[in-house]
Amino acid sequence: MTRLRDRILRLIETTGPLGVDAYMALCLFDPEDGYYTTREPFGAEGDFTTAPEVSQMFGELVAIWLYAAWKAAEAPADALFAEIGPGRGTLMKDMLRTFARLAPSLVEAHRFAMVETSPRLAAVQRKTLEGAEASPDWFLNVEELPDGPLFIVGNELFDAVPIKQYVKVPAGWRERVVGQTEDGALAFRAGPGALDSLFLPPDADRAPEGSIFEIAPVREGLMDVISERLARRSGAGLFIDYGYEGPALGETLQAVRRHRYEDVLESPGEADLTAHVDFSALRKVAQGHGLSTRLMHQGDFLLGLGLLERAGRLGAGRSAEEQQRIQMDVERLAGPQEMGTLFKAMAILPAGVEVPPFGTGGWKAAPVRIDIPPFPAPRSALQN
Repeated sequence: MTRLRDRILRLIETTGPLGVDAYMALCLFDPEDGYYTTREPFGAEGDFTTAPEVSQMFGELVAIWLYAAWKAAEAPADALFAEIGPGRGTLMKDMLRTFARLAPSLVEAHRFAMVETSPRLAAVQRKTLEGAEASPDWFLNVEELPDGPLFIVGNELFDAVPIKQYVKVPAGWRERVVGQTEDGALAFRAGPGALDSLFLPPDADRAPEGSIFEIAPVREGLMDVISERLARRSGAGLFIDYGYEGPALGETLQAVRRHRYEDVLESPGEADLTAHVDFSALRKVAQGHGLSTRLMHQGDFLLGLGLLERAGRLGAGRSAEEQQRIQMDVERLAGPQEMGTLFKAMAILPAGVEVPPFGTGGWKAAPVRIDIPPFPAPRSALQN
């Protein structure tokens, strides 16, 4: 039994069952025993690997897109470039190096920011960014960011935001809660809270008992804050995560520990808890602020920005083994059986602004080429 699990059981005994969102929040962000406040989750030695840790190519191409968005906004001199949920700081490190190659004046004259709630992770990020081309400032939330046009990126941000679940029972849809059994084990059950049918998918009335439906008010609240800022001061947002276009029935809440799935209730505070992102809900929030949204598969996004060309240049002159590992990185980032289709890239832009490879015609758009010079001493998964 983990220390947090013991505390959760005592809390349930005192106040009653917890909503799934409250349970998630405790597991991930509890100041004393939360996953992100006490553990090093990233990389081979952690519990999962994010795209920036797979290869430097991911951060390079994200930087190219943000640069193109900045140019499409007429290159505002008072722009702020920010990352929210920055992990170990790897993505920002690769973006800053790329910005310095694309336009040295951009790095010299503009501001950079990290939005991070965990003091421990902020310290890790500062270490990662020692000697980087620019020194970002750290902020606890979006509301604290300095004024000006905002160009913001979030990678695997929304999947870790707590969700609510509802379960189909004979009386209708009831909130799913975490309680305890007679022998003191954590267990899911149906609580008294009901869900209005207006929030349910059209086929919800035909769903069998035990079906699960997920909503994420906190996610939508965060998107509302970001969208309000973009609508008021202009800029662009790029958010990459795994998910779907909903609403849809089905449970996506999962726990990952040491690169393996485990029961969500097994190790509170010691496993990463995430849920797939309903991009349609986030797009609706942004569109409510008059912003334009575009969505495409991560694979199409990266390939459209020149992933294959960049991999070829990165592998030029290297050994056959190194070239093969770069090819494996490409497959992991963009392959349909890897991250290429499960992960989506969502752009948020002012109305009327288009930034390739996103287009108006749906998921796929014509590739775009923005050449960048080779980088010295590249950091990639080759050294991992």
